[in-house]
Amino acid sequence: MQSVSGIRSFGAFIPRRRLQRAAIAAAHAWAFPGLKGQAKGERSMCGWDEDVITMAVEAGRDCLRGSSPAALGGLTLASTTAPYADLNNAVLVGAALQLSSQASNADAGGSTRAGLSALIDACRISGAGDRMVIASEKRLAKPGSLQEMQYGCGAGAVTVGTGDDVIARFLGSETVSVPFFDHFRKAGQDFDYAWEERWVRDEGIAKIVPQAVGRLLKRLDLAPERVAHFGMSGGPLKGDVAVAKALKLRPECVVPDLQPQVGDTGTAQPLLLLIGALERAQPGDIIVVASFAQGCEVVAFEMLRAPPASGRRGLAGSIAARIEETAYLKLLSNDGHVDLDWGMRAETDHKTALTQLYRSSDQIFGFVGGLCSACGTVQFPRLPTCVKCGKPDTQTPQSLADEPAKIATYTADWLQYSPAPPLYMGLVQFESGARVLMEIVDVGPGGIDVGTPLAMTFRMKERDRLRGWDRYFWKAAPTA
Repeated sequence: MQSVSGIRSFGAFIPRRRLQRAAIAAAHAWAFPGLKGQAKGERSMCGWDEDVITMAVEAGRDCLRGSSPAALGGLTLASTTAPYADLNNAVLVGAALQLSSQASNADAGGSTRAGLSALIDACRISGAGDRMVIASEKRLAKPGSLQEMQYGCGAGAVTVGTGDDVIARFLGSETVSVPFFDHFRKAGQDFDYAWEERWVRDEGIAKIVPQAVGRLLKRLDLAPERVAHFGMSGGPLKGDVAVAKALKLRPECVVPDLQPQVGDTGTAQPLLLLIGALERAQPGDIIVVASFAQGCEVVAFEMLRAPPASGRRGLAGSIAARIEETAYLKLLSNDGHVDLDWGMRAETDHKTALTQLYRSSDQIFGFVGGLCSACGTVQFPRLPTCVKCGKPDTQTPQSLADEPAKIATYTADWLQYSPAPPLYMGLVQFESGARVLMEIVDVGPGGIDVGTPLAMTFRMKERDRLRGWDRYFWKAAPTA
Protein backbone atom coordinates (compact mmCIF):
# COMPACT_ATOMS: atom_id res chain seq x y z
CA MET A 1 0.00 0.00 0.00
CA GLN A 2 1.44 3.36 -1.08
CA SER A 3 1.94 5.96 1.67
CA VAL A 4 -0.21 9.07 1.58
CA SER A 5 1.66 12.24 0.59
CA GLY A 6 0.72 15.65 1.87
CA ILE A 7 0.84 18.08 4.77
CA ARG A 8 2.05 16.81 8.12
CA SER A 9 2.21 20.07 10.06
CA PHE A 10 1.89 23.83 9.67
CA GLY A 11 2.72 27.05 11.49
CA ALA A 12 2.40 30.80 11.07
CA PHE A 13 3.77 34.08 12.31
CA ILE A 14 2.36 37.59 11.99
CA PRO A 15 4.30 40.45 13.62
CA ARG A 16 2.43 41.58 16.71
CA ARG A 17 2.51 45.28 15.85
CA ARG A 18 -0.61 46.24 13.86
CA LEU A 19 -0.66 49.74 12.42
CA GLN A 20 -4.09 51.30 12.07
CA ARG A 21 -4.75 52.29 8.47
CA ALA A 22 -6.51 55.40 9.76
CA ALA A 23 -3.13 56.56 11.12
CA ILE A 24 -1.57 56.17 7.66
CA ALA A 25 -4.43 58.07 6.01
CA ALA A 26 -4.26 60.85 8.61
CA ALA A 27 -0.53 61.33 8.03
CA HIS A 28 -1.10 61.79 4.27
CA ALA A 29 -4.40 63.72 4.42
CA TRP A 30 -2.69 66.99 3.41
CA ALA A 31 -1.58 65.51 0.08
CA PHE A 32 -3.75 62.43 -0.55
CA PRO A 33 -7.17 62.88 1.05
CA GLY A 34 -8.50 60.04 -1.10
CA LEU A 35 -6.61 57.51 1.06
CA LYS A 36 -9.28 58.00 3.71
CA GLY A 37 -11.48 55.63 1.71
CA GLN A 38 -8.93 52.85 2.27
CA ALA A 39 -8.48 53.53 5.99
CA LYS A 40 -10.42 50.57 7.36
CA GLY A 41 -8.83 47.98 9.60
CA GLU A 42 -5.12 47.50 10.24
CA ARG A 43 -2.00 46.02 8.69
CA SER A 44 0.90 44.12 10.20
CA MET A 45 4.24 45.90 10.46
CA CYS A 46 7.67 44.58 11.34
CA GLY A 47 9.67 45.95 14.23
CA TRP A 48 13.12 47.28 13.41
CA ASP A 49 14.52 43.89 14.44
CA GLU A 50 12.16 41.75 12.36
CA ASP A 51 12.69 40.69 8.77
CA VAL A 52 12.16 37.74 6.42
CA ILE A 53 14.65 35.61 8.36
CA THR A 54 13.22 36.22 11.83
CA MET A 55 9.61 35.74 10.71
CA ALA A 56 10.53 32.54 8.89
CA VAL A 57 12.19 31.20 12.06
CA GLU A 58 9.09 31.95 14.14
CA ALA A 59 6.76 30.32 11.61
CA GLY A 60 9.08 27.31 11.38
CA ARG A 61 9.20 26.95 15.18
CA ASP A 62 5.40 27.01 15.24
CA CYS A 63 5.32 24.31 12.57
CA LEU A 64 7.73 22.14 14.57
CA ARG A 65 5.71 22.16 17.81
CA GLY A 66 5.67 18.63 19.16
CA SER A 67 8.16 17.28 16.61
CA SER A 68 11.91 17.07 16.24
CA PRO A 69 13.79 19.19 13.67
CA ALA A 70 16.10 16.22 13.14
CA ALA A 71 13.33 14.53 11.15
CA LEU A 72 13.45 17.19 8.43
CA GLY A 73 15.48 16.35 5.36
CA GLY A 74 15.31 19.82 3.89
CA LEU A 75 14.06 23.39 4.03
CA THR A 76 12.96 25.78 1.30
CA LEU A 77 12.59 29.49 2.06
CA ALA A 78 10.47 31.40 -0.45
CA SER A 79 10.58 35.20 -0.50
CA THR A 80 10.93 38.19 -2.82
CA THR A 81 12.30 40.37 0.01
CA ALA A 82 14.96 38.14 1.62
CA PRO A 83 17.78 40.27 3.05
CA TYR A 84 20.75 38.67 1.26
CA ALA A 85 21.36 38.47 -2.49
CA ASP A 86 24.52 36.35 -2.36
CA LEU A 87 24.00 34.16 0.69
CA ASN A 88 21.70 31.20 1.31
CA ASN A 89 19.05 32.81 3.53
CA ALA A 90 17.55 29.40 4.28
CA VAL A 91 20.78 28.32 6.01
CA LEU A 92 20.27 31.06 8.62
CA VAL A 93 16.70 29.85 9.19
CA GLY A 94 17.78 26.21 9.38
CA ALA A 95 20.47 27.03 11.94
CA ALA A 96 17.96 28.80 14.19
CA LEU A 97 15.54 25.86 13.85
CA GLN A 98 18.40 23.49 14.76
CA LEU A 99 18.06 21.43 11.59
CA SER A 100 20.68 18.81 10.88
CA SER A 101 23.72 20.05 8.99
CA GLN A 102 22.93 17.33 6.44
CA ALA A 103 19.51 18.84 5.64
CA SER A 104 19.35 20.62 2.30
CA ASN A 105 18.56 24.35 2.35
CA ALA A 106 17.28 26.25 -0.66
CA ASP A 107 16.03 29.75 -1.44
CA ALA A 108 13.15 30.38 -3.85
CA GLY A 109 12.03 33.73 -5.19
CA GLY A 110 11.44 35.81 -8.28
CA SER A 111 7.66 35.87 -7.93
CA THR A 112 5.00 36.15 -5.25
CA ARG A 113 3.82 32.70 -6.26
CA ALA A 114 7.20 31.20 -5.32
CA GLY A 115 5.86 29.97 -1.96
CA LEU A 116 3.05 27.95 -3.49
CA SER A 117 5.36 26.68 -6.25
CA ALA A 118 7.85 25.46 -3.62
CA LEU A 119 5.06 23.73 -1.71
CA ILE A 120 3.83 21.95 -4.84
CA ASP A 121 7.37 20.82 -5.69
CA ALA A 122 7.81 19.48 -2.14
CA CYS A 123 4.54 17.52 -2.42
CA ARG A 124 5.63 15.96 -5.69
CA ILE A 125 8.94 14.71 -4.28
CA SER A 126 7.74 14.00 -0.74
CA GLY A 127 8.85 10.37 -0.96
CA ALA A 128 12.42 11.60 -0.36
CA GLY A 129 11.60 12.54 3.25
CA ASP A 130 9.95 15.35 5.16
CA ARG A 131 10.61 18.86 3.89
CA MET A 132 9.56 22.19 5.34
CA VAL A 133 8.47 25.02 3.06
CA ILE A 134 8.44 28.51 4.55
CA ALA A 135 7.21 31.60 2.74
CA SER A 136 8.13 34.87 4.43
CA GLU A 137 7.75 38.45 3.28
CA LYS A 138 8.55 41.93 4.57
CA ARG A 139 6.89 44.09 1.95
CA LEU A 140 7.98 47.70 1.52
CA ALA A 141 5.79 50.36 -0.07
CA LYS A 142 6.38 53.95 -1.08
CA PRO A 143 4.92 56.34 1.51
CA GLY A 144 1.57 57.70 0.40
CA SER A 145 0.91 54.85 -2.03
CA LEU A 146 -2.11 52.58 -2.04
CA GLN A 147 0.29 49.68 -1.52
CA GLU A 148 1.31 51.17 1.83
CA MET A 149 -2.29 50.63 2.93
CA GLN A 150 -2.67 47.17 1.43
CA TYR A 151 0.68 45.46 2.08
CA GLY A 152 1.50 43.51 5.24
CA CYS A 153 4.22 41.28 6.65
CA GLY A 154 4.13 37.65 7.77
CA ALA A 155 5.30 34.08 7.27
CA GLY A 156 3.71 30.67 6.84
CA ALA A 157 5.37 27.26 7.22
CA VAL A 158 4.22 23.81 6.06
CA THR A 159 5.90 20.45 6.55
CA VAL A 160 5.32 17.98 3.71
CA GLY A 161 5.92 14.25 3.84
CA THR A 162 4.35 10.81 3.68
CA GLY A 163 2.82 8.55 6.28
CA ASP A 164 -0.35 7.58 8.08
CA ASP A 165 -0.36 10.80 10.10
CA VAL A 166 -0.68 13.16 7.11
CA ILE A 167 -3.43 15.67 7.94
CA ALA A 168 -4.14 16.82 4.36
CA ARG A 169 -3.55 14.68 1.28
CA PHE A 170 -2.02 16.25 -1.82
CA LEU A 171 -4.44 15.78 -4.72
CA GLY A 172 -2.74 17.65 -7.53
CA SER A 173 -1.80 21.01 -8.99
CA GLU A 174 -2.12 23.09 -12.12
CA THR A 175 0.09 25.81 -13.58
CA VAL A 176 -0.45 28.61 -16.09
CA SER A 177 2.64 30.66 -16.98
CA VAL A 178 2.05 33.70 -19.20
CA PRO A 179 3.79 37.11 -19.56
CA PHE A 180 0.98 38.97 -17.77
CA PHE A 181 2.66 41.42 -15.39
CA ASP A 182 0.47 43.10 -12.80
CA HIS A 183 3.42 44.49 -10.83
CA PHE A 184 7.20 44.28 -10.80
CA ARG A 185 10.29 45.47 -8.93
CA LYS A 186 13.68 45.64 -10.57
CA ALA A 187 16.72 44.33 -8.70
CA GLY A 188 18.16 47.01 -6.46
CA GLN A 189 14.90 48.94 -6.14
CA ASP A 190 12.81 49.13 -2.97
CA PHE A 191 9.26 49.52 -4.23
CA ASP A 192 6.91 47.65 -6.57
CA TYR A 193 5.48 49.30 -9.66
CA ALA A 194 1.84 48.28 -10.09
CA TRP A 195 -0.26 48.39 -13.25
CA GLU A 196 -3.83 49.67 -13.56
CA GLU A 197 -6.18 47.73 -11.28
CA ARG A 198 -9.07 47.31 -13.71
CA TRP A 199 -6.78 45.75 -16.34
CA VAL A 200 -5.38 43.33 -13.76
CA ARG A 201 -8.83 42.38 -12.56
CA ASP A 202 -10.64 42.03 -15.90
CA GLU A 203 -7.93 40.71 -18.20
CA GLY A 204 -5.79 38.87 -15.67
CA ILE A 205 -7.65 37.55 -12.64
CA ALA A 206 -11.02 37.03 -14.35
CA LYS A 207 -9.58 35.03 -17.26
CA ILE A 208 -6.41 33.29 -16.07
CA VAL A 209 -7.35 32.04 -12.59
CA PRO A 210 -10.73 30.42 -13.41
CA GLN A 211 -9.07 28.68 -16.35
CA ALA A 212 -6.35 27.16 -14.16
CA VAL A 213 -8.65 26.19 -11.29
CA GLY A 214 -11.28 24.79 -13.66
CA ARG A 215 -8.71 22.57 -15.38
CA LEU A 216 -7.49 21.20 -12.05
CA LEU A 217 -11.01 20.43 -10.81
CA LYS A 218 -11.84 18.71 -14.10
CA ARG A 219 -8.68 16.59 -14.01
CA LEU A 220 -9.36 15.58 -10.40
CA ASP A 221 -13.04 14.91 -11.22
CA LEU A 222 -14.17 17.34 -8.52
CA ALA A 223 -17.47 19.16 -8.89
CA PRO A 224 -17.44 22.83 -7.75
CA GLU A 225 -19.76 22.01 -4.85
CA ARG A 226 -17.12 19.63 -3.45
CA VAL A 227 -14.75 22.53 -2.75
CA ALA A 228 -15.16 23.49 0.90
CA HIS A 229 -12.37 26.08 1.14
CA PHE A 230 -11.02 28.33 -1.62
CA GLY A 231 -8.26 30.91 -1.18
CA MET A 232 -6.59 33.14 -3.75
CA SER A 233 -3.64 35.50 -3.43
CA GLY A 234 -2.54 38.26 -5.78
CA GLY A 235 -4.55 40.85 -7.62
CA PRO A 236 -7.07 43.48 -6.46
CA LEU A 237 -9.29 43.17 -3.41
CA LYS A 238 -12.32 40.89 -3.73
CA GLY A 239 -10.74 39.13 -6.69
CA ASP A 240 -11.14 35.83 -4.85
CA VAL A 241 -14.89 36.39 -4.53
CA ALA A 242 -15.21 37.13 -8.25
CA VAL A 243 -13.23 34.00 -9.19
CA ALA A 244 -15.32 31.83 -6.85
CA LYS A 245 -18.47 33.16 -8.49
CA ALA A 246 -17.11 32.47 -11.98
CA LEU A 247 -16.28 28.88 -10.94
CA LYS A 248 -19.71 28.46 -9.31
CA LEU A 249 -18.13 27.79 -5.93
CA ARG A 250 -20.26 28.39 -2.86
CA PRO A 251 -19.70 31.93 -1.51
CA GLU A 252 -19.12 30.64 2.01
CA CYS A 253 -16.13 28.55 0.88
CA VAL A 254 -13.96 31.62 0.23
CA VAL A 255 -11.21 31.78 2.87
CA PRO A 256 -10.92 35.26 4.50
CA ASP A 257 -8.24 37.19 2.60
CA LEU A 258 -6.49 38.60 5.73
CA GLN A 259 -6.81 42.16 4.44
CA PRO A 260 -8.70 43.58 7.47
CA GLN A 261 -6.12 42.45 10.05
CA VAL A 262 -2.84 41.72 8.22
CA GLY A 263 -2.70 42.91 4.61
CA ASP A 264 -1.27 41.29 1.49
CA THR A 265 1.86 39.39 2.50
CA GLY A 266 2.99 38.56 -1.04
CA THR A 267 4.83 35.24 -1.24
CA ALA A 268 3.53 34.23 2.20
CA GLN A 269 -0.11 34.91 1.35
CA PRO A 270 -1.06 31.61 -0.36
CA LEU A 271 0.53 29.55 2.44
CA LEU A 272 -1.23 31.65 5.08
CA LEU A 273 -4.54 31.19 3.26
CA LEU A 274 -3.88 27.44 3.14
CA ILE A 275 -3.13 27.43 6.87
CA GLY A 276 -6.33 29.38 7.51
CA ALA A 277 -8.24 26.69 5.63
CA LEU A 278 -6.48 23.86 7.48
CA GLU A 279 -7.51 25.42 10.79
CA ARG A 280 -11.16 25.44 9.72
CA ALA A 281 -11.40 22.27 7.66
CA GLN A 282 -13.13 19.04 8.65
CA PRO A 283 -12.10 15.55 7.49
CA GLY A 284 -13.24 15.06 3.90
CA ASP A 285 -13.13 18.76 3.00
CA ILE A 286 -11.45 19.78 -0.26
CA ILE A 287 -9.12 22.78 -0.06
CA VAL A 288 -8.09 24.70 -3.19
CA VAL A 289 -5.57 27.56 -3.10
CA ALA A 290 -4.52 29.67 -6.08
CA SER A 291 -1.72 32.21 -6.45
CA PHE A 292 -1.96 34.79 -9.25
CA ALA A 293 1.40 36.10 -10.51
CA GLN A 294 2.75 35.86 -14.08
CA GLY A 295 -0.04 33.38 -14.61
CA CYS A 296 -1.40 31.17 -11.89
CA GLU A 297 -0.45 28.27 -9.65
CA VAL A 298 -3.21 26.12 -8.12
CA VAL A 299 -3.05 23.27 -5.59
CA ALA A 300 -5.72 21.02 -4.09
CA PHE A 301 -5.69 19.05 -0.82
CA GLU A 302 -8.15 16.75 0.91
CA MET A 303 -8.39 17.11 4.69
CA LEU A 304 -7.91 13.68 6.28
CA ARG A 305 -7.84 14.38 10.02
CA ALA A 306 -7.78 17.20 12.52
CA PRO A 307 -4.29 18.53 13.37
CA PRO A 308 -2.94 17.07 16.63
CA ALA A 309 -2.89 19.29 19.71
CA SER A 310 0.71 20.50 19.92
CA GLY A 311 0.65 23.98 21.42
CA ARG A 312 0.72 25.44 17.92
CA ARG A 313 -0.02 29.18 17.65
CA GLY A 314 -1.17 28.92 14.06
CA LEU A 315 -2.61 31.71 11.95
CA ALA A 316 -5.61 32.45 14.15
CA GLY A 317 -3.46 32.64 17.27
CA SER A 318 -0.88 34.81 15.56
CA ILE A 319 -3.53 37.25 14.35
CA ALA A 320 -5.05 37.41 17.82
CA ALA A 321 -1.69 38.17 19.50
CA ARG A 322 -1.75 41.81 18.39
CA ILE A 323 -0.44 45.06 19.79
CA GLU A 324 -2.21 48.10 18.37
CA GLU A 325 0.08 50.70 16.83
CA THR A 326 -0.91 54.26 15.82
CA ALA A 327 2.55 55.86 15.33
CA TYR A 328 2.93 56.08 11.54
CA LEU A 329 6.46 57.47 11.84
CA LYS A 330 7.47 54.21 13.52
CA LEU A 331 6.65 52.37 10.28
CA LEU A 332 8.78 54.81 8.29
CA SER A 333 11.67 54.50 10.73
CA ASN A 334 11.53 50.70 10.93
CA ASP A 335 11.42 50.37 7.14
CA GLY A 336 14.29 52.82 6.61
CA HIS A 337 12.23 55.53 4.90
CA VAL A 338 13.37 58.18 7.40
CA ASP A 339 16.80 58.46 9.02
CA LEU A 340 16.25 59.79 12.52
CA ASP A 341 19.00 61.48 14.51
CA TRP A 342 19.50 59.02 17.37
CA GLY A 343 22.50 60.88 18.78
CA MET A 344 26.09 59.84 19.45
CA ARG A 345 25.07 56.68 21.32
CA ALA A 346 23.94 55.26 17.96
CA GLU A 347 27.37 55.67 16.35
CA THR A 348 28.89 52.41 17.63
CA ASP A 349 30.46 50.12 15.03
CA HIS A 350 28.66 46.76 14.92
CA LYS A 351 31.13 44.62 12.99
CA THR A 352 30.49 40.88 13.44
CA ALA A 353 33.42 38.48 13.69
CA LEU A 354 32.32 35.74 11.28
CA THR A 355 34.94 33.42 12.75
CA GLN A 356 33.38 33.59 16.21
CA LEU A 357 29.91 33.39 14.70
CA TYR A 358 30.82 30.04 13.14
CA ARG A 359 32.48 28.62 16.25
CA SER A 360 29.46 29.50 18.43
CA SER A 361 26.77 29.06 15.79
CA ASP A 362 24.63 26.62 17.79
CA GLN A 363 24.62 28.98 20.78
CA ILE A 364 23.91 32.11 18.73
CA PHE A 365 21.37 30.73 16.24
CA GLY A 366 19.89 27.85 18.25
CA PHE A 367 20.14 29.45 21.71
CA VAL A 368 21.82 26.28 22.97
CA GLY A 369 23.35 26.58 26.44
CA GLY A 370 25.07 24.01 28.61
CA LEU A 371 23.96 21.49 31.23
CA CYS A 372 26.63 20.55 33.76
CA SER A 373 26.81 16.74 34.04
CA ALA A 374 28.39 17.09 37.50
CA CYS A 375 25.98 19.40 39.35
CA GLY A 376 23.04 19.84 36.96
CA THR A 377 23.42 23.60 36.51
CA VAL A 378 22.12 25.04 33.24
CA GLN A 379 23.97 28.07 31.94
CA PHE A 380 24.26 30.35 28.93
CA PRO A 381 26.66 30.83 27.31
CA ARG A 382 28.19 27.37 27.36
CA LEU A 383 31.70 27.69 28.80
CA PRO A 384 34.67 25.33 29.36
CA THR A 385 33.90 25.28 33.11
CA CYS A 386 30.67 25.23 35.09
CA VAL A 387 29.71 28.58 36.63
CA LYS A 388 28.56 26.85 39.83
CA CYS A 389 30.84 23.90 40.62
CA GLY A 390 33.80 25.03 38.52
CA LYS A 391 34.47 21.61 37.05
CA PRO A 392 35.87 21.59 33.48
CA ASP A 393 34.48 19.86 30.39
CA THR A 394 31.12 18.96 31.95
CA GLN A 395 28.86 20.93 29.60
CA THR A 396 26.36 19.07 27.42
CA PRO A 397 24.17 21.08 24.98
CA GLN A 398 20.73 22.18 26.19
CA SER A 399 18.45 24.45 24.17
CA LEU A 400 16.68 27.34 25.88
CA ALA A 401 14.69 28.52 22.86
CA ASP A 402 11.44 26.78 23.83
CA GLU A 403 11.86 26.70 27.60
CA PRO A 404 9.34 28.62 29.76
CA ALA A 405 10.76 31.70 31.47
CA LYS A 406 9.74 34.76 33.45
CA ILE A 407 11.11 38.17 34.38
CA ALA A 408 13.35 38.21 37.46
CA THR A 409 14.40 41.87 37.15
CA TYR A 410 13.95 44.52 34.44
CA THR A 411 14.54 48.14 33.51
CA ALA A 412 13.24 50.47 30.79
CA ASP A 413 16.15 52.63 29.59
CA TRP A 414 15.48 55.87 27.67
CA LEU A 415 19.16 56.91 27.59
CA GLN A 416 20.84 53.92 25.93
CA TYR A 417 20.35 53.81 22.16
CA SER A 418 17.53 51.69 20.80
CA PRO A 419 15.64 52.04 17.48
CA ALA A 420 12.48 51.29 19.51
CA PRO A 421 12.81 53.19 22.80
CA PRO A 422 12.66 52.57 25.64
CA LEU A 423 15.16 49.71 25.68
CA TYR A 424 13.78 46.99 27.95
CA MET A 425 16.47 44.83 29.50
CA GLY A 426 16.10 42.27 32.24
CA LEU A 427 17.31 39.14 33.95
CA VAL A 428 15.33 36.24 32.52
CA GLN A 429 14.73 33.28 34.81
CA PHE A 430 14.32 29.99 32.93
CA GLU A 431 12.40 27.03 34.32
CA SER A 432 15.59 24.94 34.26
CA GLY A 433 17.32 27.39 36.59
CA ALA A 434 19.34 29.25 33.99
CA ARG A 435 19.45 33.04 34.22
CA VAL A 436 20.32 35.21 31.20
CA LEU A 437 20.45 39.01 30.82
CA MET A 438 18.31 39.68 27.73
CA GLU A 439 16.51 42.36 25.76
CA ILE A 440 12.73 42.25 26.16
CA VAL A 441 10.59 43.18 23.15
CA ASP A 442 6.91 43.44 22.16
CA VAL A 443 6.00 45.13 25.42
CA GLY A 444 2.39 46.29 25.12
CA PRO A 445 0.69 49.32 26.65
CA GLY A 446 0.11 47.36 29.87
CA GLY A 447 3.86 47.11 30.47
CA ILE A 448 5.64 44.25 32.23
CA ASP A 449 6.49 43.34 35.81
CA VAL A 450 8.56 40.88 37.80
CA GLY A 451 7.08 37.44 37.19
CA THR A 452 5.68 38.24 33.73
CA PRO A 453 5.80 35.01 31.64
CA LEU A 454 8.17 35.20 28.70
CA ALA A 455 8.75 33.32 25.46
CA MET A 456 11.91 33.44 23.38
CA THR A 457 11.80 35.03 19.92
CA PHE A 458 14.45 35.14 17.17
CA ARG A 459 15.33 38.72 16.18
CA MET A 460 18.03 41.00 14.86
CA LYS A 461 20.36 42.10 17.63
CA GLU A 462 22.27 44.72 15.67
CA ARG A 463 22.51 46.06 12.12
CA ASP A 464 25.90 46.68 10.58
CA ARG A 465 24.97 49.25 7.93
CA LEU A 466 28.60 49.85 6.95
CA ARG A 467 29.09 46.25 5.75
CA GLY A 468 25.47 45.25 5.15
CA TRP A 469 25.36 42.51 7.80
CA ASP A 470 22.59 41.80 10.30
CA ARG A 471 23.51 40.10 13.56
CA TYR A 472 20.77 37.75 14.77
CA PHE A 473 20.15 36.50 18.29
CA TRP A 474 17.31 35.72 20.68
CA LYS A 475 15.19 38.12 22.70
CA ALA A 476 12.45 37.64 25.26
CA ALA A 477 8.83 38.71 24.73
CA PRO A 478 5.80 38.64 27.04
CA THR A 479 3.66 35.65 26.16
CA ALA A 480 0.50 36.57 24.27
